Parts: sequence; structure tokens; C-alpha cells
Amino acid sequence: MRLDHLDERVELPAGVKIRAEGDMIHAEGPKGKLSRKIMNPSLILTQEGSILKITIKNATKREKTTLGTFKAHLKNMVTGVNEGFTYKMKVCSGHFPMTVMMKGDELIVKNYLGEKTPRVLKIKPGAEVKVEGDIVVVTSLNRELAGQTSASIENLTSRSDYDKRIFQDGIYIIDKAGKEIK
Repeated sequence: MRLDHLDERVELPAGVKIRAEGDMIHAEGPKGKLSRKIMNPSLILTQEGSILKITIKNATKREKTTLGTFKAHLKNMVTGVNEGFTYKMKVCSGHFPMTVMMKGDELIVKNYLGEKTPRVLKIKPGAEVKVEGDIVVVTSLNRELAGQTSASIENLTSRSDYDKRIFQDGIYIIDKAGKEIK
């Protein structure tokens, strides 16, 4: 079954501009710039003042879901260039004193569970990591990049052969872009 006409609207705050060039979307705001490739050529973007309208004509059920996904991506881009995304992580070391530090674009974890060789993670461009005592803060304009960097840091200190109820050492996400983890 085809739906005749579908459209979604995204409100643009003051100072945020979005433009489409071919198959790329560019967002620019007070914090910086972001770009994203459009996955569906049937999407039509029009801007009416401070409202961005996304339209699909003769849409199928699958294209309707694509429209919702693309709307969510645009909202994340608008929020990113306007406010940015921040993930907070806590360093927990109960058995051995673990040292976490940034050196250039690498996060280095020393003495994790008494290991002699340090664990190293190369941080992707676009994400910024700061170590403040036992709190690691990941910030980025791109929500996916900030989340993936946080997950990579958490995964850096995981050991599958240890009982997680006893060995709770590691770096864990405690705050996901403003939403506290319980």
C-alpha cells in the first residue's frame, strides 16, 4: 500500500542553518559544522523560515520508516551544532590502582587488573576526551561519534574471563548525553 504524501517537520533554533548539496546535508551552528549523507534519494528537503520540512511522495511503509529515521538524524545534527553531546564515564578500580590519561589523541589505561602492558585506544577525529580525576568526559557534535567513543572506552576495559560481580574494575558510562544511567 502506498501513501500519497508524507511530510515531517523539524524546528530549527536561532543560529542554526541547514543546507542540502546533492546527497549531503550540512548543518552549521554556534558550536560548529556537521555533514551527513542522505541515504534515500526520494527525500525532499524544503525550508520555510525556521522550519525544515522533509517530504516523500508516493511513500511505501519502508520509506515511511526511513522518513522517521532521517528526521531523528536531523534533530541530532541540529542539537549537536547548537549544544553538543557529552558522555560522562566513571573510572572504577577496586583491586589495583588504575591510571587513565590522555596522550595526544590516545587514551591510555595503565595497571588495569595488574597488567604490565598499558591498554591504548586511539580517539577518532571529531570526539574530544578529557580525564578529570576519576571521571572521563567525552564530547562531540556528532551524537553517534560521542556514543561510539564512549562504548569503545568502556569496551577497552572489559574482560570476558572474569566474574563481573567480583571484578568490577573498569570504566563505565554514567551519563549519556544528559540522561543519567541507573
